[in-house]
This record gives sequence, structure tokens and C-alpha cells, in this order.
Amino acid sequence: MERPALDMSSLFAQLGIPNDERAIACFIETFGPLDSGVRLHEAAFWSPAQAVFLCEAILHDAEWAMVVDALNSELHARQ
Repeated sequence: MERPALDMSSLFAQLGIPNDERAIACFIETFGPLDSGVRLHEAAFWSPAQAVFLCEAILHDAEWAMVVDALNSELHARQ
């Protein structure tokens, strides 16, 4: 059985954050851009559990790594 593709909406759901397109855009607009020296999982707006999940996804190159990296890019992008 194939696993469903992971995307930004499923990542936000995994993190317990509203995950519709509008909510995701609002989240990125509200919390971005992060300073270049701030790692995604170190941002002050994550709960401890969310921060650990994001850190481990990248550290262990987990199945979530690509979408977490995409979120990292979105939150660090200068608008």
C-alpha cells in the first residue's frame, strides 16, 4: 500500500495547526520572514513538541523532511 503524498496541508495538520490554504498563507505571513540565523525549529512560536518534531524530521531525514524544508524556505523568504 502506498503512503499518501505529504504536503504543507498534511504537515500543518500533523503539527495541530489549521491546515487549509488560507490558514497556511496567514501563518506564513504572520510569522515570516524569520531572521536568517533562526533555525525553523528554534522559532519562538512553536510548542516544544512541534519544535522537536520539526528538528527530528530534518535531523533524521524523515519522510517529512522535504515538506519541513519547504516550510523552512517559506518562513525564511523575504517578501
